[in-house]
Amino acid sequence: MSSATQNNGHHFFPLTLSVKLKYVKLGYHYLVTNTVYLLLIPLAAVFLTNLSTLSTADLLELCTRNSAILTATSISLVFLTTVHVMHAPRKIYLLDFACYRPSPAQMCSKERFMRISSATGKFTEQSLEFQRKILEKSGYGDMTHIPTGLLGELPVDQSMAAARAETETAIFGAIDDLLDKCGVEVREIGVLVVNSSLFNPTPSLSAAIVNHYKLRGNVLSFNLGGMGCSAGLISVDLAKDLLQVHPHTYALVVSTENIIRGSYFGNDRAKLLSNCLFRIGASAVLLTNRRSDRRRSKYQLCHTVRTHKGADDRSYRCVFQEEDEQGIVGVSLSKDLMAIAGEALKTNITTLGPLVLPFSEQILFLSTLIARKLMKSKAIKPYIPDFKMAFEHFCVHAGGRGVLDEVEKSLGLTEWHMEPSRMTLYRFGNTSSSSLWYELAYSEAKGRIRRGDRVWQIGFGSGFKCNSAVWRALRTVDPKCGRERTNPWAAEIDGFPLQLPKLAPIIVY
Repeated sequence: MSSATQNNGHHFFPLTLSVKLKYVKLGYHYLVTNTVYLLLIPLAAVFLTNLSTLSTADLLELCTRNSAILTATSISLVFLTTVHVMHAPRKIYLLDFACYRPSPAQMCSKERFMRISSATGKFTEQSLEFQRKILEKSGYGDMTHIPTGLLGELPVDQSMAAARAETETAIFGAIDDLLDKCGVEVREIGVLVVNSSLFNPTPSLSAAIVNHYKLRGNVLSFNLGGMGCSAGLISVDLAKDLLQVHPHTYALVVSTENIIRGSYFGNDRAKLLSNCLFRIGASAVLLTNRRSDRRRSKYQLCHTVRTHKGADDRSYRCVFQEEDEQGIVGVSLSKDLMAIAGEALKTNITTLGPLVLPFSEQILFLSTLIARKLMKSKAIKPYIPDFKMAFEHFCVHAGGRGVLDEVEKSLGLTEWHMEPSRMTLYRFGNTSSSSLWYELAYSEAKGRIRRGDRVWQIGFGSGFKCNSAVWRALRTVDPKCGRERTNPWAAEIDGFPLQLPKLAPIIVY
């Protein structure tokens, strides 16, 4: 046997074993999942066999003898069904969503970003070199967007007027597209939740939306600030709770972040990271509790799980807005951020797992946990549940390449599952809390969303928080449908996915 054949053989046997283990696990999963049905089949066969031996007269006599019991049972079933229906939580549907797509004039390549940073005269050579290295490893492309205020004449305009213009352009653009897709009258919107972490003017952004669209006077409006990149899912959770107590209405959830007010013009490296990462973006989501809207809704909200690690000082300060030594305000990102995010994710999935994982995965997790406790051996590795058994699609907050790498490794996801997050990071950058909706829009534009599919959105944010939302697709999303023309990926989806290099050198002339 030649050496080439021997090498192929060495690769062949592990591959064969891996494939076999995969199908063994699938067989185990289907067996455990369908155990109840497998047990019911012989019981049903015995029941039907005995029933077939009775004549019509025997059945009538049996019913007559037990009429009182049958009547009481029927009344009890009707009563219990009525109580269940009256106290069951209202089902929340996602009618549709929209993402803001900035104008081509706001497009900023990495080279252009570095030229602008250099032209400000605010950064030392060491700080510029640091930003260049961050961008080269960021996973960003050359089509992300920054505000017009940062692209214009120097010095940079960080005024309230410029910041307000940036945010209103983004959120109004997303809301306009959403209302056009849904055909809902603004007077029908009873709940409004807006989140923007760093820019919270007076009057609030929620008040700006009420004024611009002339929402009704009794609209329940909320403005969430300082809650970081996970605030979009917090807003969804708040809207869900409000829809439980306010029947027959719509909730508008708007997520954005302001770049102008969040830009840092000092030389503290911990604060320079946010300059390199954040880009313009906004999303608008329309939720409803109207049963009549189910047939035209895209998704049903199944679960929301929120995890807050703020009681721990290290977690609380890992994303922190403060002044540097020169009194310049910026947001510091701690070196411990990845580790803290991992801990928060672990806590979050501990709560989410029992709600979504099939029984087969829960058995494996519990048995491994018990074995580790009883044997007190580190040789038994903790079992990581296979969340691919619970979800078809994953939308992980595009906070940066490091965040995506960590989540992919922790959850054992494939490149296909991470593709929406990585392509969103490449094309639009970190758009903060709205990034999850750009990712879901990517999956829709690819024609991947099928009826019954389950989607897991995972958001991370300052505090430190990790939040999850689980959706189930109510219909197959056709990307060629007319109402999908405003999808931010529609015009260029055929060019994705791309093979992204680990390092993309920046040449600044």
